[in-house]
Amino acid sequence: METGIVLFEITKPPLSSEDRKDIDPNAGRFVRYQFTPAFLRLRQVGATVEFTVGDIPINNFRMIERHYFRGQLLKSFDFEFGFCIPSSKNTCEHIYEFPPLSEELIHEMILHPYETQSDSFYFVDNKLVMHNKADYSYTGAQ
Repeated sequence: METGIVLFEITKPPLSSEDRKDIDPNAGRFVRYQFTPAFLRLRQVGATVEFTVGDIPINNFRMIERHYFRGQLLKSFDFEFGFCIPSSKNTCEHIYEFPPLSEELIHEMILHPYETQSDSFYFVDNKLVMHNKADYSYTGAQ
């Protein structure tokens, strides 16, 4: 996975100083999100990803993302970017179709911040090139 060649970079929102103190500064591939409880009742959400491609063209760029609560798979997403030209800055919007969640599960996810997690796997030509992790809290003010 680590070749020293920059294939692409994902632009992430800056972390607050509160979030930074809990994260290994060398990790670099971790994002912490905080949403309101109402987020869990949404059926669809759009998310924009911005990434930059290095000097080498990228073929068959793909992202598989899996979301879990306490180790139980909630939903798996599979997004294909296709071909990306070298030295380009790209923006892509993903539409996430959320599964229906029971009121009991929503309640548990709200009561247990950051126990909802995701893994994002990035592939080029079916080869894993990067793995990002994230966790989620649904305790934000409404």
